[in-house]
Amino acid sequence: MTTTETRPHYDQEYGTQSPYQPEKKSHLFLILVIIVLVLLVVGGFTLLARRTQFKTLASETEKMAVPNVQVIHPTVAPGQEDLVLPSTTQAYIESPIYARTNGYLVRWYHDIGSRVQKGQLLADIDTPEVDQQLSQAKADLGTSTANEDLSKITANRYQELIKTDGVSKQEVDNAVGDFAAKKATTAASEANVRRLEELESFKHIYAPFSGVITQRNVDPGNLINAGNGGAGQALFNLAQTDPIRAYVRVPEVYAPNIRAGLTASLELVQYPGRRFEGKVVRTADAIDLASRTLNTEVDVPNKAGELLPGGYAQVHLGVKATGEHLVVPVNALLFRAEGLRVVIVDENHKTHLQQLTIGRDYGTTLEVLQGLKSTDWIVLNPADSLEEGMQVNVKESKAAQQPGGAQPGQGGAPSSSGGSPNGNDKTGAPSGNKP
Repeated sequence: MTTTETRPHYDQEYGTQSPYQPEKKSHLFLILVIIVLVLLVVGGFTLLARRTQFKTLASETEKMAVPNVQVIHPTVAPGQEDLVLPSTTQAYIESPIYARTNGYLVRWYHDIGSRVQKGQLLADIDTPEVDQQLSQAKADLGTSTANEDLSKITANRYQELIKTDGVSKQEVDNAVGDFAAKKATTAASEANVRRLEELESFKHIYAPFSGVITQRNVDPGNLINAGNGGAGQALFNLAQTDPIRAYVRVPEVYAPNIRAGLTASLELVQYPGRRFEGKVVRTADAIDLASRTLNTEVDVPNKAGELLPGGYAQVHLGVKATGEHLVVPVNALLFRAEGLRVVIVDENHKTHLQQLTIGRDYGTTLEVLQGLKSTDWIVLNPADSLEEGMQVNVKESKAAQQPGGAQPGQGGAPSSSGGSPNGNDKTGAPSGNKP
């Protein structure tokens, strides 16, 4: 039996036969399936791309979390004939000059740079109050002297009258006692006068020793206060510059060779090629616990005044310091509570905090006595956040190419796959160099 759905029918308008209706539905379903498959494929690729981006971002973040450091070898410096240490020149004697009386400055006679002799007048101070006190003290002394003289006459008279029983023993004792009291009062008045005379003499400021005026702090009319306390201020600074001193910190390793009388010389940048000969005059005879050095004084004659206090000088001591030694820049040091450290990087990109024993200080570099080898890689400008065993990326500093330092490929230069062969942009670990 044939149904109406499977039976062909004719188009009423044109009289032609139409296709089946179920065939249209099949095409629509197929299109929907294709669209869904395309969406699934696009979604899958999107998820895969996002996952790849996430992994890449995580990898880059982890890579960026590892700090980058610059490394350098300690410099091997050649030995020297003399032990050379930095120092600062100082005046042999230097003292501020204070006033010992109150008043107003009348006049000063010497300005900065003036060379004065011991006892030479430097300034005058007007002291009207002290002058009046001295006048009063002298008047009191006159009164005390007159009373003493009168009491003395009375006591002598009574001592003569008692021989004839003209006065009683009590009256004689009173007269003698009064004379003794008046005599003591006169002595006190004399002492007060001498005190005020000494105080008034301080209105004239004299040089306590021969030297040069390095500072003048007052002008005429300034109020001067006695002493160096409270509002008091130094009127002048006086320095004796012949001879001139230089204190040096000698490393403990050289301390046994330092003694009084040892030859020494000063070398200054303003006098190239010249050395000012002197000698060691004394030492502290004790090692400073903080710096592990021996404080040593060197005196150099300075009759011509060429050496000025406060100047930088290199002190050459007559101690033989032969043999090579290691030198590190000061910007490689790490200051911790437990002491001075440098950060060493091993072949596994791991950091190690190494304790150092420091010798001479050259200003921008320091001599290392213990704690390093010439093949070690140390970090320049280490961050305070660096700790023991941290993972780092290393980059060789250009300073490693300087004379005296190990060259790349000699003693364990950092290496990396695909890095620049000239060592200017390497991010690998030191190889072939185990600390």
